[in-house]
Amino acid sequence: MKLTLKIFTVLFISLLMSCGGKEEKKEETNTFQKKAPVEKKEAPKEAEVVPPSKRVDLVNKGVGPIKSLELPAEIDQSLATKGEDIFKKMCTACHRPDKKFIGPAPKGVLDIRTPEWVMNMILNPEVMVKEDPLAKELLVEFNGSPMANQNLTEDEARAVLEYFRTL
Repeated sequence: MKLTLKIFTVLFISLLMSCGGKEEKKEETNTFQKKAPVEKKEAPKEAEVVPPSKRVDLVNKGVGPIKSLELPAEIDQSLATKGEDIFKKMCTACHRPDKKFIGPAPKGVLDIRTPEWVMNMILNPEVMVKEDPLAKELLVEFNGSPMANQNLTEDEARAVLEYFRTL
């Protein structure tokens, strides 16, 4: 029994010595460093992206049979009436006169496009979409819906253009 008591005493003393004693204080160090607060700088304003349907291009004449077209100062009302009839029969499935629909609205189109470009788009939409950069962008803007070729004559297309002048 004395042997057991001696073993317990030695174990108890060694236990006290290992747990007790001088206490060391360690400074807590973080493994990450705090970054200085970042000042918010205003990003330089990029040029506003103007969609193709709103972009002004009064130079491009498009691709097609119409190379030059002079519009008289006064609107020819009889031609515009004929153009309105053609527009209502052939174009209203995709176009509304004054608002975006499947295709762009023709109201104000001559403020942003040349008459030649408009006529070539009416007469030659397939080639325009393949070769004219602006027509390609419009195709993308209007979800890949290509303009249908209505097989209008130049006189009919000119009448529709005159109608666009009245909008």
